[in-house]
Amino acid sequence: MSEGSPPVVVVTDEQTDVAVDLGVWKSLAEQVLVDEGLGARAELNVTFVDRSAIADLNENHMGKSGPTDVLSFPLEDDAVGEGFVAPPDQPRLLGDVVICPAVVHAQAPDSPRDEMALMVVHGILHILGMDHQEPDEEAIMKTAEKRHLDRWREEAIV
Repeated sequence: MSEGSPPVVVVTDEQTDVAVDLGVWKSLAEQVLVDEGLGARAELNVTFVDRSAIADLNENHMGKSGPTDVLSFPLEDDAVGEGFVAPPDQPRLLGDVVICPAVVHAQAPDSPRDEMALMVVHGILHILGMDHQEPDEEAIMKTAEKRHLDRWREEAIV
């Protein structure tokens, strides 16, 4: 694993409701991680699931009823924070971002691709410790989302 290599992003599609271009979302996820200072030693999973699967995850892990667009499951709260030291020659396992394309398309029928990009970025930022519970946290997260989405559009990773 050389430091100049991109992070390892494993993208899987476990749903059949909406066609998903796995390569596009893998590229976006890699770019976000690189831009956030994580290189080849970082590993992230992005999984696309159906409404039922994300509703189960939402209820079991968030205590909320029904399907949602994106959920993030960091492996450790301090997996990328100060003081974290990855074992030599081992990737830093960041966690899982789970997205429901059917929900994403339903909430943004006129721009589902942009909304999907937002969900990928949003989910990754949560993995990296960002949140939007407080107004100052939300402002920081929205700024980061905009920066990543603007770059994605500029570089035509689309």
